[in-house]
Amino acid sequence: MRIKGFRPGKVPVNHLRRLFGKSAMAEIVQNVISEVARNTLTERGEKAAMQPDFQLPEDEKEAEDVLAGKHDLTYTMSYEILPTVELTDFKSIAVDRLTAAVDDSEVDEELNRLADNQRSFTPKDGKAVTGDRVSLSYVGKIDGVAFEGGTDENAVIRLGSTQLIPGFAEQLEDVSAGEEKTLNVTFPENYGAANLAGKAATFDVKVKEVAAPDEVKLDDELAKRVGLESLAKLRDAIRQQLQSQYNNLSRQKLKRQLLDQLDQMHRFELPPKMVDQEFDNIWRQVTGELERAGKTFADESTTEEKARAEYRQIAERRVRLGLILSEIGERNKIAVTDEEAQRGLAAQLRQFPGQEQQLIEYYRKNPEALSGIRAPIFEEKVVDFLLELVKVNDKTVSREELARDEEETETSAA
Repeated sequence: MRIKGFRPGKVPVNHLRRLFGKSAMAEIVQNVISEVARNTLTERGEKAAMQPDFQLPEDEKEAEDVLAGKHDLTYTMSYEILPTVELTDFKSIAVDRLTAAVDDSEVDEELNRLADNQRSFTPKDGKAVTGDRVSLSYVGKIDGVAFEGGTDENAVIRLGSTQLIPGFAEQLEDVSAGEEKTLNVTFPENYGAANLAGKAATFDVKVKEVAAPDEVKLDDELAKRVGLESLAKLRDAIRQQLQSQYNNLSRQKLKRQLLDQLDQMHRFELPPKMVDQEFDNIWRQVTGELERAGKTFADESTTEEKARAEYRQIAERRVRLGLILSEIGERNKIAVTDEEAQRGLAAQLRQFPGQEQQLIEYYRKNPEALSGIRAPIFEEKVVDFLLELVKVNDKTVSREELARDEEETETSAA
């Protein structure tokens, strides 16, 4: 030890005890408590559903005596036990794998959409018509007062294709470069900003330029503008992208059927705290989204009481399925390798370009956060394992049937 006033290595032990005794003993107590918890669970053959709770002495003198090494530590440990999950025979499960192939008309549709997005424009004299691009500045006002977020000096609007406040773009028909105009609109009742929803507003507009769309050509030059060598390769890339989307949708529906049946086939007592924690996470998200949208449960045609009951059922389903999949994985020695976790982390980083270093630092400081990356990988591996055992019926359907009722099924399977 090097402490001012003492030679290195010559600091009296009693002095060190006075300086660092309590903090050192507190660290020892924490380590011992953790070790005893692990050993206790092992000896009893139990698995804790969550981190055990420890009730330590509340008497200050008793705690001081423990940290001073004068008394043994006596405390209470409580924990919820993971239930025993009796797995059913998976061979009794039957699911439908819906598949759809991409036809030429879909490729043509997507190719034309891409070409339209790549379209160039030429400034013109005269009035704006549907399809033209209008460059303008505007100031939005409510009751004559400009509101936050309602000003833009360099707005660009494509007439007939831009999703704006109802009536905004329509009032720009027939405007010319240099023209100034006041638009009258009403924000929708369900508008994202609660302070604007349902309110009447005016926009003072100054048109800078009106440009007509140039002719679109589906040729190799279009492909080169998006980084491919030829139109043929662009068509192939579009087909592969669409097929990948269909395959992902097919996988989601297949997995949803599998999880639905697993949920129906297994019933066991759920650890209350796990359900409470899952419900709290869901409820925070739900109420947060309502608050950001400026809505209430009445706006969603329900009540808080009914919503709580519904999301409680969702929380119970999530916990039940999590325990079932965990049991299947453990019994069959399914695990996420470090390489798979690294690939998952890399995929996560790609979703936040420019913030990679901050995310890496976050995961470095919070190793437990990596479980959020490992968990979905583990789930997919268990699903793949089960799909080898259950009966899978392949059905070819149209893209409309593959996408049918997607919003409804997503809600029911949440």
